[in-house]
Amino acid sequence: MATFISVPLKKSSEVDLVKPLSKFVTATYPAAEEQADYIRSVEELNKLRKSALGRPLDKHESSLEILLRYYDQLCAVEPKFPFSENQLCLTFTWKDAFDKGSLFGGSVKLALASLGYEKTCVLFNGAALASQIASEQNLDSDEGLKAAAKYYQLASGAFGHIKDTVLSALNREPTMDISPETVGTLSLIMLAQAQEVFFLKATSDKMKDAIIAKLANQTADFYGDAFKQCQYKENLPKYFYFQEVLPVLSAKHCIMQANAELHQSLLAKQKKRFGEEIARLQHATELVKTVASRYDEYVSVKDLSDKISRALTAAKKDNDFIYHDRVPEVKDLEHIGKAALVKATTITPPLSAKFTDLFEKMVPMAVQQSMSVYSQRKAETVNRLVGTMREATNLCNGVLASLNLPAALEDLSGDSIPQSIVEKARAIVQQGGLQSIEQLIRDLPELLTRNREILEESLKMLGDEESTDSELRSKFSQRWNRTPSGDLYKPLRAEGGNFRSVLDKAVQADQVVRERYNTHCEMIALLCKPEAELTAAIPSANPVKTLQGSEVVSVLRSQLAQLEEVKKEREGLEVEIKGVTFDMSSSFLTALAQDGAINEEALSMSQLDQSYGSYSQRVQASLRSQEELLGKVQASHQEFSKLKKSNSEANDREEVLKKLASAHDSYVEITSNLREGTKFYNDLTEILLKFQNKCSDIIFARKTERDELLKDLQQSIAREPSAPSFNVPAYQTNPAPTAADPTPAPRTVFQPQVKAQPPQRPPPPAFTPQAASAPGNPPDNQPQPGNPPPMAPPSQAQGPPYPTYQGYPGYAYQMPMGYNPYAAYGQYNMPPAMQPNMQPYVPYQQAPAPGQGGFPGTPPTQQHPYTYQQQPQHPPHQPYYPQQ
Repeated sequence: MATFISVPLKKSSEVDLVKPLSKFVTATYPAAEEQADYIRSVEELNKLRKSALGRPLDKHESSLEILLRYYDQLCAVEPKFPFSENQLCLTFTWKDAFDKGSLFGGSVKLALASLGYEKTCVLFNGAALASQIASEQNLDSDEGLKAAAKYYQLASGAFGHIKDTVLSALNREPTMDISPETVGTLSLIMLAQAQEVFFLKATSDKMKDAIIAKLANQTADFYGDAFKQCQYKENLPKYFYFQEVLPVLSAKHCIMQANAELHQSLLAKQKKRFGEEIARLQHATELVKTVASRYDEYVSVKDLSDKISRALTAAKKDNDFIYHDRVPEVKDLEHIGKAALVKATTITPPLSAKFTDLFEKMVPMAVQQSMSVYSQRKAETVNRLVGTMREATNLCNGVLASLNLPAALEDLSGDSIPQSIVEKARAIVQQGGLQSIEQLIRDLPELLTRNREILEESLKMLGDEESTDSELRSKFSQRWNRTPSGDLYKPLRAEGGNFRSVLDKAVQADQVVRERYNTHCEMIALLCKPEAELTAAIPSANPVKTLQGSEVVSVLRSQLAQLEEVKKEREGLEVEIKGVTFDMSSSFLTALAQDGAINEEALSMSQLDQSYGSYSQRVQASLRSQEELLGKVQASHQEFSKLKKSNSEANDREEVLKKLASAHDSYVEITSNLREGTKFYNDLTEILLKFQNKCSDIIFARKTERDELLKDLQQSIAREPSAPSFNVPAYQTNPAPTAADPTPAPRTVFQPQVKAQPPQRPPPPAFTPQAASAPGNPPDNQPQPGNPPPMAPPSQAQGPPYPTYQGYPGYAYQMPMGYNPYAAYGQYNMPPAMQPNMQPYVPYQQAPAPGQGGFPGTPPTQQHPYTYQQQPQHPPHQPYYPQQ
């Protein structure tokens, strides 16, 4: 009876994991040590997949360990890499485990860019291999029984897990072998077999009959549920696998019911309920007979049948002679209890005892994404604080330049260059002067053009692939059942649109910088000239040496010195703000482990407030201090202007000095803007190259998926019938002959087309065999009733006339062994030695219909109506025709 059901494994196509995963690692982790470690881990993962799926697996626990370890690694790596159709795209192809395919079409397979699909198929193989290992166990030993129960429960749990997760993991219709209906049925079958193993264990341990009966009844219940599940699902019985499984399930349901009745009858005998004992044994006998008559080729029940028969015979004998207890009806018997000792194993990774995460140091993608958003928030905070301080500094410089400070205090002589102007001119020359700015301005359009070309080429690749997908979708309509490229590329197109808007804004910013440079170009060029030329270019004025020792001048100089201190403090504060670092990964990992999700905004804002709160207060204090000092400077400058004797020459000189000071400040700002723009374009080039690689990778994956889908469509089209089915006309069907009518002669559908032949030879002399002229037989030259008229063989130009097959024109019929073409002409032209032994020629006779007597003259030997009559055997020294 020990017939257990196992599940075949799915087959997978080879997938290269090294190239795409290594590319992601290189792009995401810039540190050389991290890259090397992770790339080695990627190579180990690829080797693990080949070991688990790239070779036939033995039905041994070590093979199952490899499968489960690969499944555990997939579960561990899934949150650490962005596996999706539009990011890290890996296409996995698996064949249906039960569909064996056809000669031309091949087996059914499905290719998806989904790691969840890979996990589902690997877990299916783990469950299938567990069922095979369990079916190979020796059930005569306790170790074998324990191992079989363990693996059947593992298989049941794995199939049940697939049933619950497959639809969410795939987001599309799966193949039939991993559909919820199929794996749900397999889970029930495995659970029933695990319960049967416990029944066998209880039987071998000779436990109480009440316990064994409950175990058997529960097992029968499990098998009945599995059988109903197979019957109710329309798609399952079409598989040859389930066509073989259904009889086994039905047979085992009856067998386990019979076992339950048998052991319950023993319990009834112990309680001296002899009528109940007989009723249960009779029911068990009926169940066993049903199995023997219907499912004998699948399950043998001879031993169980003999055991039940002996027990029933003995029970009837004792009851008839001794007890005379009434035998109740089966429907009146008390129901047997049930005891379920099995439970599907819960699938909670890691399933392998030897599992070690190859990417243990790599943080999950949720943490990576949170870190990325945190970095953006941190950059925004730093830029806001630094930008606020820079704006304040520019405002201060602008106010001082409008007041011609500190140049106005240094220019009390009226004929020499103020020292501040000299220092500013020297600083501009040291930074490269006009040439450096003009070179930076010339480089910007080239960088912009390069970035635009990369972006447009990336979007063009997406557009080309999308148009190809749309054409194939319109051609195959519903059969083209993959995600539309237009929907898949929406995030990429949105990202490309953001890049395009960024470039447009950058172009506008470049134009603003260029206009500002054109405004101050003349004064910047003047600052770049030698000191003598610069002195000559500045108008001279009357000396105002009387102001050199005044209190107003001293106050202004003190206030300007305080402003310089404020600006130096800001520079140091900016360095401190940019140097603040804090590792948020530990906080995010802790939150992910505790809550299963990360509230990035709350955690990030809390940490940023804690890190930059004090700096924000210091920036605001610096702004308030500057505002107070500028107010004092403006008031002091008004008093200073009243003391100065104003004239036209002094006003012209002061105006030129203001422009020179403003030109220096503009030069510094323009240079900073241009260098930031150059860095921006270079950084954007790297980002756009990554975007281009992402587009090319997904397009390559889509092309691979497209080729696979086209191949599957071609195979499915090849399997389809070329024309709809049609009904054959009634006149073309041959009805079965009745017993009263003779069997009609075969009809020749195709008549041979006889070509023009040379003149016929003279006919041979007529010969009428005497044996054929028996009384009651018509002459040979008249057709027999019910037989077709004899057809003359076509004439030949030379030699005897060989017959041709009338069914298919133009094909020569090979003569059967023993056929004598000369027999049609009697003894014409026969050697003398052969003539005494020749049998008379008997014309072709049709075989009589069943139940009808033979025709007169029919040869005594039984022959098929479509075969030639065999001639009697002759000694070797007397052949039918002369030997060549």
